[in-house]
Amino acid sequence: MMNRTSVTEFLLLGVTDIQVLQPVLFLIFLATYIVNVAGNAAILMVVISDPRLHSPMYFFLGNLSCLDICYSTVTLPKMLENFLSTHKAISFLGCISQLHFFHFLGSTESMLLAVMGFDRFVAICKPLRYPLFMSHQVCVQMAITVWIIGFFHALLHSVMTSRLNFCGSNHIHHLFCDVKPLLELACGNTELNEWLLNTVTGTFAIGPFFLTLLSYSYIIIYLFFKTHSCSMLHKALSTCVSHFMVVVLFYAPVVFTYIRPATGSSVEQERIIAIMYSVVTPVLNPMIYTLRNKEVKGEALKVLVSRMKKVYHSSGETK
Repeated sequence: MMNRTSVTEFLLLGVTDIQVLQPVLFLIFLATYIVNVAGNAAILMVVISDPRLHSPMYFFLGNLSCLDICYSTVTLPKMLENFLSTHKAISFLGCISQLHFFHFLGSTESMLLAVMGFDRFVAICKPLRYPLFMSHQVCVQMAITVWIIGFFHALLHSVMTSRLNFCGSNHIHHLFCDVKPLLELACGNTELNEWLLNTVTGTFAIGPFFLTLLSYSYIIIYLFFKTHSCSMLHKALSTCVSHFMVVVLFYAPVVFTYIRPATGSSVEQERIIAIMYSVVTPVLNPMIYTLRNKEVKGEALKVLVSRMKKVYHSSGETK
């Protein structure tokens, strides 16, 4: 594939141009990244280590935690580097790679959230068929499928964007490399790229969201006509609250970014929304699941206490 671009690197303008705020933002974003990695890694470790959590719901939760770690790692390390650097450059290949993995992990997470909603639907509405519909083999196949589809969806955007001609400014008014900011810098015709972004990415954003809403609609209707009891309805839905909160946190900024008209936005709005879905949401997910899920919270506390005891005994032996 012939590279027709004359731009060899891009400059990521980042969050703000005020230099005095850069060290402060570096510390805030660094702390957020550490909490994100530690929180999601803790959930992943708990789900793997505890045999009682080897169920479809926690299998998908482990996938979600892995996704959130990778999702932030795609953008945050480069953002942290740029906070302390005067030359906020990223190579052309590095920019396209960042774009690819950002859309790969984002689209995979959207489909995974829909699969998790389907899991709750089967568990509540089809409990007798749950072991058949959500066997370990089926869960692994579903997880592999959403990862593969997400990869090829992102590959479509990365290949099409890399073929554009960038012959003018290389200043990206964004925190990281994404399709929309790069299309604004392209010199040639970008109608096909814009159509793919609106149609394909829009489908990946809205499709799984509506499937998730459909799962919860069936759950509510089933429980309402099955139980005729608000207390039982509340008890059953309490197992879905954490997942639904994560869905809302994930889709709200994504829909605002990719579905709304581009003419009604500003650079500041774009940056705030980008911080929401690339920095804030991944760090909130483990908090939501651990605070609202007694099994995960209890096992996490056990693991923490066990680790502290080992550290205490090892320090005592060295003395």
